[in-house]
Amino acid sequence: MALPAQLRSIQHYLRTAQEHEKRDPVVAYYCRLYAMQTGMKLDSKTPECRKFLVKLMDQLESMKKELNDNESITQEVVGNAHIENYALKMFLYADNEDRGGRFHKNMIKSFYTSSLLLDVLSVFGELSEENFQHRKYARWKATYIHNCLKNGETPQAGPIGMDEDEEADEFGAEGFSGAGFSHGGSFRQDPTLQSHEDEDKSLGPGPAPGIGFTPGPASGPSVPPTTNYNNIHIPPGAHAPANTPAELPPPTGGVHLTPEEFTKAQKYCKYAGSALQYEDVSTAVQNLQKALKLLTTGKE
Repeated sequence: MALPAQLRSIQHYLRTAQEHEKRDPVVAYYCRLYAMQTGMKLDSKTPECRKFLVKLMDQLESMKKELNDNESITQEVVGNAHIENYALKMFLYADNEDRGGRFHKNMIKSFYTSSLLLDVLSVFGELSEENFQHRKYARWKATYIHNCLKNGETPQAGPIGMDEDEEADEFGAEGFSGAGFSHGGSFRQDPTLQSHEDEDKSLGPGPAPGIGFTPGPASGPSVPPTTNYNNIHIPPGAHAPANTPAELPPPTGGVHLTPEEFTKAQKYCKYAGSALQYEDVSTAVQNLQKALKLLTTGKE
């Protein structure tokens, strides 16, 4: 069933769900859930929109039954950890490629898809400030690098100035659906895009309304915007080997924790368990350290 024009803004979440149907059904489920919730706010009364959203609800119900033994579906805190770890793993992959000056279509897609999945996290509640900043930075970076390569320019690597208006809401996944992209469990690095001509072929046709990328300036180079973004916080372990030793808080006796603090510690342990499913040691260690600090000191 075709997506009604009024619901155009949810198309990229539905596409991401489709891409993950077999690779990671949990990601597919929550992408569709976010799309359905967003679609209901956009237009739930127009007949074609209502019909589309009802069909999407039916699809979600079927998925929920199929995944009824999956803790990421049945327990919200585990689902939250699953999506967050997946999104940040993609972000860190793209960020490391960016900092290394390796600009290619797979890292652009990884930046953008991570921003979509950070949007999806809002089904569990309000985004943390850290995830809000990661989402904004990832979406902008994907647009900036794409536009540079499209214009035959070399992007500046790593965190640089970002204009507050540069975040691209119309940035799309249409150009990313071709062969050569893989992400999630196994990333395949594509050769660095060397020319304007090659880049255009790999990313597909130019922008169209609601599809493709937010166009850059009509003329002139893709000058990095002026706002300082050098202080973006990248989670620990992003650029260090997984076995890098970290300082652990010393155990202290007599710490009295509130029920809320026990719940937080439990959440960090579940986050760590979810990270280990992806063999993401650094994220697992980071969350276990948080749990240990909270349990031994009573402080986060």
